Amino acid sequence: MNEMQRCAVLGKPIAHSLSPVLHEAAYRALGLGQWSYTKQEVAESELPSFLASLDPSWRGLSLTMPLKRTIAPFGIARNQWARELGVANTVVFDWDSPSTSAGRDLPAMALYNTDVYGIVRAFHDAFRTHVMTLPAQPHAVILGNGNTATSALAACITMGCSQITVAARHPNRSTAHGVTVRSISLEDCLPALEQCNIAISTIPGTGADVVARHFAEHAQPIHGALLDVVYDPRPTELMVAWRDRGGLTIGGERMLLHQAVAQVLLMTGIIG
Repeated sequence: MNEMQRCAVLGKPIAHSLSPVLHEAAYRALGLGQWSYTKQEVAESELPSFLASLDPSWRGLSLTMPLKRTIAPFGIARNQWARELGVANTVVFDWDSPSTSAGRDLPAMALYNTDVYGIVRAFHDAFRTHVMTLPAQPHAVILGNGNTATSALAACITMGCSQITVAARHPNRSTAHGVTVRSISLEDCLPALEQCNIAISTIPGTGADVVARHFAEHAQPIHGALLDVVYDPRPTELMVAWRDRGGLTIGGERMLLHQAVAQVLLMTGIIG
């Protein structure tokens, strides 16, 4: 294969993304000198025209906010969580099987969700490193209720969580997808966080800083593990506050690393 093979991460905003660093490092390790990976700022309204502009040199895409649901009409979900959640962060193109999606002539697109896998692996790695063992039916708290929170919910189910609380600015918005969860506001989440075994913050940017400040004023010692999917800034205020109270923190780059490994294997065809 002598022609350049292209992949990219799409989203808006996208300047902060670490995905090109991870994917390019994987290509070097695998000896894939003709593969490249870039980042492209694409809004929801721009996705159809972006897809229509691609040529057969394109092999795959990573998707971040706000595109993880927007991509659904253009492809077919190929793994469990992409099907069940309707949230995909990975596209693999098949140029030998053209299709008409959303009224456009496009290559066949296989959609995958590797976020759930990335979250679960990030926790497992942290537990192994710190010689921690979860109880048989751990309690979990998820901060936020967007697309990544949907994947976080699935990850908590995968890890055997028996009680899941979703805390968000708009707590009536459902992310359950058939699973009963407790829904509360961010302002009321401190007691749940103090008692949980697993916490996952999916709130973008500095949106969880208000929770961190509540910790500084009111929180009791923490015994659980927190994954903050945000990796810019690093560490987040929430991670600092959590660690100061004795909890285990996991940076979002750990989740990003594991989901990126799965993406590289899918896009390059090493697994399918």
